[in-house]
Amino acid sequence: MSSDKLDLLDAISMLAREKDINESILVDTIEEALKVAYRRNNKLNSAGQNLTAHLTKKEGAKLYARKVVSEVVEEPDLQILLEDALKIRPDYHVGDIVEIDVTPSDFGRVAAQTAKQMLVQRIREAERGKIYDEYIEKENEILTAIVQRVEPKAIYVELGRTEGIMEHSEFMPGEEYRDDDHIKVYVLKVHRSGPESNRTPQVYVSRIHPGLVKRLFEMEVPEIATGLVQIKSIAREAGSRTKIAVHSVEPMIDPVGACVGPRGSRVENVVKELKNEKIDIIKWSADPAEFVANALNPAHVVSVFISEGEKICRVVVPDMQLSLAIGKEGQNARLAAKLTGWKIDIKSETQVAELMREQGINPDDIAPEDEYPDQEYSGNFDIPYDSEL
Repeated sequence: MSSDKLDLLDAISMLAREKDINESILVDTIEEALKVAYRRNNKLNSAGQNLTAHLTKKEGAKLYARKVVSEVVEEPDLQILLEDALKIRPDYHVGDIVEIDVTPSDFGRVAAQTAKQMLVQRIREAERGKIYDEYIEKENEILTAIVQRVEPKAIYVELGRTEGIMEHSEFMPGEEYRDDDHIKVYVLKVHRSGPESNRTPQVYVSRIHPGLVKRLFEMEVPEIATGLVQIKSIAREAGSRTKIAVHSVEPMIDPVGACVGPRGSRVENVVKELKNEKIDIIKWSADPAEFVANALNPAHVVSVFISEGEKICRVVVPDMQLSLAIGKEGQNARLAAKLTGWKIDIKSETQVAELMREQGINPDDIAPEDEYPDQEYSGNFDIPYDSEL
């Protein structure tokens, strides 16, 4: 048994372990390379001869031409006469397949070069496939990335076994990125390969996606990780402010307190990762009036009028808290609307009283129990919806 034969197979086994690739894939590649090299060496096209290759410890690399046993030969490359087949083995019959050794004595150099090229290509394809399989499972998750290079339209980050790209539209406003910075990123999507110049899997990441906030809280809050506290919705204006609605499936657990953590430690860790982005943690409620009132935190809400048909909440707040409820440039009301899924119109108590008088209603005639309805208001006056909010 030749040591060269053993060395070749041992090298394949070692390479398979090193690259974490199925050994049979590499063996198949080399056998295919032997057939390609033979055809090139003999100037045969792929249909000119039915070839098969075998790589074994006993015989090493061997190449065979497969021919069908026939009584009449019309295609010599694909058929063999019965009488000739019987000389090879006496039990052949018409229709049987005969394998004839056609391994050239001087085949080594050409075959080795072809095998090397195909082997390198197959290993690269296998590695790309493994990387894709690994990272496709990380879509919608967060990873720790190391900034490799910063360009005007994108930054490129190291994600472990591959490179990630964060396009300019996914930059957090006001955040600066420098080489070797460690940042948490949200995996948006994974493409099997990039442009022709870069055929490795392409991983796109983000710093502005609401999912980044969700995953950070899952990391910081054990009650969320175990499912005792649920994140119902998130509204985010990255770099500025986020509202997150949470609900506890266990009555004894305060969902807001769990997310804030002892002395605010849990939410503070999230805020720190987001470069001091403000975070409002809101208690979710199945009652839309209560949910909307909570979502307008930090403003105090006097009453909420629900219009189910229009999907509009008309909210009344104290005069001194109108600007707080609306927020700078409408941000608080805008985020509350995104968080709850309701259009929200905010009025001060004075504005509501004026609207009522315009409709011939004396505000003093409304009983306290009618003034603070829990559900849809059934009175006979309307608060116009302000679409700019």
